[in-house]
Amino acid sequence: MRVKHSQTIYSEKRYLRTMAKSKVEAVDREEFYVSVVIPVFNEELTIGDIVARTRSTLEQLKLPYEVLVVDDGSVDRSAEISQASEAQVIREAHQGKGHALRLGFKRAKGDVIVTLDSDGSHQPEEIPLILRCMIENKVDFVIGSRFFDTEVNNAKIPNLNRIGNRVFADLIRLFTGMKISDSQSGFRAIRSSVIKKMRLKSRGYEVESEMLVKAVKMGVRVAEIPISFEQRTIGKSRLDPFKDGTKILYSIITSYLF
Repeated sequence: MRVKHSQTIYSEKRYLRTMAKSKVEAVDREEFYVSVVIPVFNEELTIGDIVARTRSTLEQLKLPYEVLVVDDGSVDRSAEISQASEAQVIREAHQGKGHALRLGFKRAKGDVIVTLDSDGSHQPEEIPLILRCMIENKVDFVIGSRFFDTEVNNAKIPNLNRIGNRVFADLIRLFTGMKISDSQSGFRAIRSSVIKKMRLKSRGYEVESEMLVKAVKMGVRVAEIPISFEQRTIGKSRLDPFKDGTKILYSIITSYLF
């Protein structure tokens, strides 16, 4: 039996109209505290810029907020730079992105938790779009999609990554009936009340799929919105397409069954 769910897709035209209003225009007033959780592992060349832009964007929204950087055992200056950029820094031994996010979720005080990557691939200036989508569509979980109505993004993403994402999306649709274009996006927002009900177990990159499948099983209202995306130009991705891909597949199946 397929899981009942609620899903909203922001059309590209509607998205562009929203963009035109201004990325930093105050979110139509639903007052809430925002926690931004950024996992980091050896990203000293990008993390300072990401934190600064995140704080600037949230300041302009005039909402109470916190920026939590979870340092996953970096051996460079990621933690020090984050702290100098006025983020709250949580340090842990290296255990993986999933573990870092779970720790950040536990420490977050916000009503809404936003996550984004620390390598510069996501644009903090688009946080208002994610939050506005949550408010306007009265949803609990918003995913920023690199693939939905964004041909420019598709050209930037390696073929192997796009194929893998399609496999994961098709599997999630098979199990849950939910059509999703980017199950692995790290740029998302979710209400903390939903996170508290999840029993997340992932330690690595599979955490995004685990969150999505469990949210749909819970009957959470989910929406997807196009985002811009920049392929990293500094450093090298640590995602192993085969090793991590296997873990993601396993996580999708076990999250649905158990």
